[in-house]
Amino acid sequence: MRLIHISDLHLGYRQYQRQTPTGINQREADVAAAFRRAIDKMIEVAPDVIVFGGDIFHAVRPTNPSILHAFAQLSRLTRALPDALVVMIAGNHDTPRATETGCILSLFAQLGIYVVDREPQRLSFPDRELSIFAVPDATKGNHPVLDPDPSAKYNVLLIHCELPGMLAPTGTTQERAAVEVTPEEIGAQRWSYVALGHYHVYRQLAPNMYYSGSMEYTSVSMWSELAEERAVKLPGKGMIEYDLATEKRKFHFLPASRPIVDLPFINARGMSAADLDSAIQAGAERVSGGVDDKIVRQVVRDVPRHIARELDHKALRELKRRALHYHLDTRRPEVIRSSASGGPGRRPSLADTVREHLQRRVMTSDIDRDRLVSLGLDYLREAETIESNAPVAAGALE
Repeated sequence: MRLIHISDLHLGYRQYQRQTPTGINQREADVAAAFRRAIDKMIEVAPDVIVFGGDIFHAVRPTNPSILHAFAQLSRLTRALPDALVVMIAGNHDTPRATETGCILSLFAQLGIYVVDREPQRLSFPDRELSIFAVPDATKGNHPVLDPDPSAKYNVLLIHCELPGMLAPTGTTQERAAVEVTPEEIGAQRWSYVALGHYHVYRQLAPNMYYSGSMEYTSVSMWSELAEERAVKLPGKGMIEYDLATEKRKFHFLPASRPIVDLPFINARGMSAADLDSAIQAGAERVSGGVDDKIVRQVVRDVPRHIARELDHKALRELKRRALHYHLDTRRPEVIRSSASGGPGRRPSLADTVREHLQRRVMTSDIDRDRLVSLGLDYLREAETIESNAPVAAGALE
């Protein structure tokens, strides 16, 4: 009994201003293309059960093209896999705030998909010895007791939720809050499989409990997602295949529609505007295949305001023209205080002040900063020695 778990499609997601030749937002088209590839993979794998963990659309009232695309692709799925059970729940992005407003997901029930968008439902399939407890986000603040069906051989919990305290910091920065459920309320050991939706990075929380992650980079901070994926050596986005009988799991990688590149940061301390221009261009040139049509971020730290103003903005506009989106993220130097008002501290000495000033001073790249600091401190010591050996003027001690 093989199951596919996918979540957080966010169809209709829009970002940046670039459009396709047909007038569709380019990122909306990217997400649509990723969904098409996901359907291709499902048809190739041909599982017995497919569960969608919510946030099918990015907005409660999605764009017409995204609705038509979703219907066409899901129709293709149900035609290609007529014997597969397909279950879909609503996430926080799918759920209207007003209870009297209908949910767009009900449209897909016409395709034979089991859609659970309001109240939790226990779906029983005795011929497959399977029970799926589907819990949508609409149950926020009043979710049911999460108990498996004792009469079923295989019990699957499908729920769109957040598990407090178990997620990385990036998991707490979603656009809209989801229902919170504790691990104790779920009790993963009682289920054959727990399919979670809401968190955008693939994550295992128990041997049989997973967030599949999102299908594309559609959260408020794709850069945080990339950092977390790099930290755990994830190839990117995907879906989970899980065999309920053997408990074997496989992650199917789904390539993003376009490269998303977070360049190594540049430390601009002491750089002139010309030096920083060169470093920025060198970073762009290191992108394999160039920045063209990619989403690129370049973080630059310790950039004084006047240096940022003096950058070659014509060259930056050219990078932005070539890329789908090029973001130069300049960050001003932190203010470091030697002592704080109202608390104990040490007043910086003249030598400390000279050292800090020379270390932060903007200068051309052909000057040896360490040598300059050393010379400055030597001159200061020499001046202090001369002053201490000078005769005291009359009246100076009065």
